[in-house]
Amino acid sequence: MKHFILFSLLILSLKGIAQQPAKPNAVELYSQIQKLNFLGSVLYIAAHPDDENTRLIAYLSNDVKAQTGYLSLTRGDGGQNLIGPELREQLGVIRTQELIEARKIDGGVQFFSRANDFGFSKNPDETLQIWDKEQVLSDIIWVIRKFQPDVIINRFDHRSPGTTHGHHTSSAMLSYEAFDKVNDATVFPNQLQSTTTWQPKRLFFNTSWWFYGSKEKFEAADKSNLSKLQIGTYYQSLGKSNQEIAALSRSRHQSQGFGSTGTRGEEDEYLEFLKGDALKDKTNIFDGIDTSWNRVKGGKAIGDILSNTEKNFDFKNPAASIPELVKAYDLIQKLDDDHWKAIKSEEIKKIVAGCAGLYLEAVTENQEATPGSAIKIKLEAINRSTVKMNLNTVQTFPSSMTIQSVTELTNNKSITRNIDVELPNDEQFTNAYWLNQKGTEGMYRVDNQENIGKADVLRNVKVIFMIEINGVTIPFERNVVYKYNDDVKGEVYQPLDIIPAVTSAFAEKVYIFNSDRDKTVTVKVKAGKDAVNGNIKLDVPESWEVSPTEIPFSIDKKGQEVVAVFSISPSEEASEISIKSIVSVDGKTFDQNKIDINYPHIYKQMVLKPAEAKAIRLKIKTKSEKIAYIMGAGDEVSKSLTQMGYEVDIIKPEEISTEKLVSYDVVMTGIRAYNTVNALAFKQNILLDFVKNGKTMIVQYNTTDDLVTKDMSPFPLKISRDRVTEENAEVRFLAANHRVLNYPNKITTEDFKGWKQEQGLYYPSEWDAAFTPILSSNDKGEKPKNGALLIAKYDKGNYVYTGLSFFRELPEGVSGAFRLLANIIAIGK
Repeated sequence: MKHFILFSLLILSLKGIAQQPAKPNAVELYSQIQKLNFLGSVLYIAAHPDDENTRLIAYLSNDVKAQTGYLSLTRGDGGQNLIGPELREQLGVIRTQELIEARKIDGGVQFFSRANDFGFSKNPDETLQIWDKEQVLSDIIWVIRKFQPDVIINRFDHRSPGTTHGHHTSSAMLSYEAFDKVNDATVFPNQLQSTTTWQPKRLFFNTSWWFYGSKEKFEAADKSNLSKLQIGTYYQSLGKSNQEIAALSRSRHQSQGFGSTGTRGEEDEYLEFLKGDALKDKTNIFDGIDTSWNRVKGGKAIGDILSNTEKNFDFKNPAASIPELVKAYDLIQKLDDDHWKAIKSEEIKKIVAGCAGLYLEAVTENQEATPGSAIKIKLEAINRSTVKMNLNTVQTFPSSMTIQSVTELTNNKSITRNIDVELPNDEQFTNAYWLNQKGTEGMYRVDNQENIGKADVLRNVKVIFMIEINGVTIPFERNVVYKYNDDVKGEVYQPLDIIPAVTSAFAEKVYIFNSDRDKTVTVKVKAGKDAVNGNIKLDVPESWEVSPTEIPFSIDKKGQEVVAVFSISPSEEASEISIKSIVSVDGKTFDQNKIDINYPHIYKQMVLKPAEAKAIRLKIKTKSEKIAYIMGAGDEVSKSLTQMGYEVDIIKPEEISTEKLVSYDVVMTGIRAYNTVNALAFKQNILLDFVKNGKTMIVQYNTTDDLVTKDMSPFPLKISRDRVTEENAEVRFLAANHRVLNYPNKITTEDFKGWKQEQGLYYPSEWDAAFTPILSSNDKGEKPKNGALLIAKYDKGNYVYTGLSFFRELPEGVSGAFRLLANIIAIGK
């Protein structure tokens, strides 16, 4: 059961990765002791980051004291990003961290499946065709068998396909199916090599008035099959309501703009019983389940000790509880039940450390290191209590070095030691483990069964402090971290990343060749260690030419960059290729691009991807328009426009003035600009006057959320939630003779082939007669959607509104999207 224990250790240590060591106060320690005495688990299941009910998770974790997990089937890769330009896998990395941060606040434990959020899906049939249904079902069963929840709660209704996102319904359908299969040894039997079958006691659906259509309908509905939980708890010792804690958790979803204001007072949550053991007490989802220490063999003695510890806890002297806690820890190590043994061992170790003010830390001098290199680590250990304890040994991993030196940790005297640790030559690079191998449109590939379900990046460089208290030796594991002092933020912690000796990156994601002329391609080469010498070359198909063949480089210091400039000649025929950067150093080749993601609300993340760019030999005609781009929620459309040959300036909203815009031919707003840029409310008259005077304004999609101004358009325009999610849906031309489909490029249905993820989103559903709808398409079985591209003449100029997903297509190098956008830009010529 070794792997089983490791999994349980993992789910309890998520809060400790690369963060400042926990320093709980007496109130928090008392709450942790209370939770130590509750042996019950609940698993909440939904489809995406942000689907979880943080009010219910916070209530179950903090009021009921249950182990509360959230299984999000996807990492939210297919959504939009309100805080930056990252999309797809990089957005999934951000949202993963946001969920981990949310769980730190509400007390839950985070899990994921391998399902890839491929974008909006209108029904579960489509979802389960793109996902590998058996793989996702396997992942759900795997997490249930590992986490062993007594209760499962679905966020969505499995009986109402087509009424919400297809991912939503699929999550409920698969959970409903898993409930009956998880205890069957013939179902995914390979899992049983490192886990056991398990049977949850009951399954619920977390319903609400939203699922009934209105509050009035919900009030009138039969609730005889519903449990009502009063979750409006006020935690006097914390000074916060349950809803206020939930709002803080919800507000971690910053990339989705889900900042939430906490509420107070009575509030109810409703759970519909679906299957399993019926409840006698509908206010207690653990009704009939023994959640005391008596549920495990040998647990009664532990429960007696911990009940007395809770009863006699001294808020002025938490260290007084340590002797009894150590006794309980020793008894827990003798349990046969590996599941609760692992969970409660980690819980009680944190409490012991907190009661003693035991501060243990392993800090390295640099945030990044390469395999085979030696890193300097500063160890610190201090016991801030009068309880006697010794530091017996320190073990380092993965180098397996043991430092044996029995040292007494006396009250408030810090012990420090500097050690050198050599990393193995084959130490794996730090990366989001689900991105290490190429998956499919609907699934990430994770071959190691033990890693499936884990939320965070896997970090191997650790130190274990072996502390002896009252004759009992307790291992305290700490990740090796990097920290520094910021003049503004103070003490800042970051994870230790293991990086390649050299990485490279193209200056652009896509290079457009719209003639036979050569084009300059720039590659940045960055050293991961000192004294890196080698050569860089580009790998392209034979029909394309690169000059020179390779370029030598030399970098003296770690972190420094050099730039290599190549000239590429395109093939004569229209084509799309991948250009790969290959760096040779000391007989080894490196072909990865290191992407750093750094936002203040999450820990710094590093993503390694193939160092490649797309080159397109495209028969496209463009004019010489000068474009002013107003950034919205964040996208990379402006970079694509520059690649097309336009002169593009990103202008800040406060810079918008008649005088500023006079030199431009086109103003283009970024995605969701009218949802996120408040200043546009005061600049709209200037922008519309710009159009009146004979210029062109192009507005990219906005959502139905609050708009900063009702006068986004010169004519009435109503945005809806209409979208076309089937990227290859047939496109029909409503105005085939319109200039935008004919000049300077002839647009055909071929230009809509190869689009990525979706054609468009949040199309207008109603518009003034001044607008001409250009395109029509729809997903299978739906009515035509005609609002993808609307063009109106406004005095001397042209106003364009489009929900087409240019923000996705251009960075992906979709040639038809470039050609159509060139025509939209040229509409005023």
